[in-house]
Amino acid sequence: MPTHRTCLIATLSCATLLVLGSASAAEEKSAGAYAELAWRMIGPQRSGRTRAVAGVPAQEHVFYIGAVNGGVWKTNDAGRTWQPIFDAQPTQSIGAIAVAASDPNIIYVASGEGLHRPDLSVGNGLYRSADGGRSWSHRGLADGQQIPELAVDPGDPNRVFAAVLGHPYGPNAERGIYRSLDGGASWERVLYRDENTGGSAVAIDPAEPQTVYAALWQSRLGPWEDKNEFQGTGGGLFKSSDGGSTWKPLAAGLPRDLAQINIAIAPSAPRRLYATVGTTAPGEYSSAEGLGFFRSDDGIPR
Repeated sequence: MPTHRTCLIATLSCATLLVLGSASAAEEKSAGAYAELAWRMIGPQRSGRTRAVAGVPAQEHVFYIGAVNGGVWKTNDAGRTWQPIFDAQPTQSIGAIAVAASDPNIIYVASGEGLHRPDLSVGNGLYRSADGGRSWSHRGLADGQQIPELAVDPGDPNRVFAAVLGHPYGPNAERGIYRSLDGGASWERVLYRDENTGGSAVAIDPAEPQTVYAALWQSRLGPWEDKNEFQGTGGGLFKSSDGGSTWKPLAAGLPRDLAQINIAIAPSAPRRLYATVGTTAPGEYSSAEGLGFFRSDDGIPR
């Protein structure tokens, strides 16, 4: 049912700018073209803490957001109204949303928020819609509990990667980077370290889809409230040049005590890779407080 209620969701407004920019890449904008734009609340109110957002470049007014414990919402009018489209599913904890660029009717939703904090919520695997969110089918990875990122091949809507983080409070086998070539009907684990280290990030080069970047994260939560997270250095940043079949670590220029890593590829210059990293250096907030931002212009961090 549509709702006109509003709530602040900054990432969605940011995605709007990204979609508008990519839709008219050939059209040059002046440096002050967006100077008068300001952040505003566009909804939905039930969203709460949110880490999943996706736009549709071919449909400039269509966006999806997924709350960490509030389901998936869709707008067809750039945020004026929102519809909850995931309420009938057995989990409402959303970690990632990915829309297939070659077929915007195909949407993948990963459950389990992937944010390690005292009040986290876990999920039960991955879901797929082939009709723009009107219906859903469960596509496995149920014991992963947390899937914080997805990547879909820009030319093949059935080729998808999932970063599966695993159980937050103990070891489990269903962790690492998984690949499906049939829309999630079956999965192959293509990057794995051990039962304590899960997949936290994955990205496909839009110009060369056989190039894939991924990150592993070794992390464990304790049962108490504060400073309850153990960070290890068993993860790292990796690159595959053969579609995810083999991987090599990327370490040049990065800290040696890496813990959590997030990555992004610049669509206009895919060899430019950005990484935000946390290390095991002690800090006031958590055990992974040593944060940094890195850039590579040749597909390999320097």
